[in-house]
Amino acid sequence: MARRERWPVALTVAGSDSGGGAGIQADLKVFASLGVHGTSAITCLTAQNPGGVQAVEAVTPGFLRAQLEAVLGGLPVRAAKTGMLWDVSLIREVVEWWRVGERPPLVVDPVMMATSGAVLLKPEAVAAIRDELLPLATLATPNLDEAAHLLGRGLTSVDDLREAARELHRRHGCAFLVKGGHLKSRREAVDVLWDGRKEALLVAPYIRGVSTHGTGCTYSASIAGHLALGLKLWDAVEAAKVQVTDAIRNSVRIGRHMALRV
Repeated sequence: MARRERWPVALTVAGSDSGGGAGIQADLKVFASLGVHGTSAITCLTAQNPGGVQAVEAVTPGFLRAQLEAVLGGLPVRAAKTGMLWDVSLIREVVEWWRVGERPPLVVDPVMMATSGAVLLKPEAVAAIRDELLPLATLATPNLDEAAHLLGRGLTSVDDLREAARELHRRHGCAFLVKGGHLKSRREAVDVLWDGRKEALLVAPYIRGVSTHGTGCTYSASIAGHLALGLKLWDAVEAAKVQVTDAIRNSVRIGRHMALRV
């Protein structure tokens, strides 16, 4: 019998995007592009397209638990990421799984709001992410607005990003990748990685004229996928920065909207 190719396994715990540009759909596309077998635990169904979110329907905590049990109990997951978690009860299901035993490295994308402005995390759930989930993470990947929300102050410069990464690490213990793609009037998209010992500034040309969503999902999924492939954290982040930049640069038109191409 011919020897079969083996793919590593990664898990995404996130919401479903019916428009296909973000969430579970984006994450699974990224995993597949890397030669990683993608698994999922869906937290919410969303009715959305690139123009906005029309409705959100959350799963029950028990059903999320069943999905996590099926995947983590039956498949050799080597890395995982979270995206849209919606409310406290769903966050705590993830927390309970990562508190017990040996779990794969976890990348937390603290999704709070869609590009369109739709709320993707209930206000009372921010504390559960901050106080319960982030201390269990290997890496957190907040964008400019999410980092500002976690800190309680605005961020307007690369120096602000550097200070934010350090302060968030001090508060929560995990490495932080604070993404600066939303900084105004910059020629480069600068992200800051800090793990408590060393810092990296990841810089790529700012690609103008492309308006899309799902970049945060793509970035965090790429990091998780590269971790599943066996890369160390710093190498995984650097590889993911290249992938997400290329995905933006090579965006394709889908109807009246743009979509990332991974």
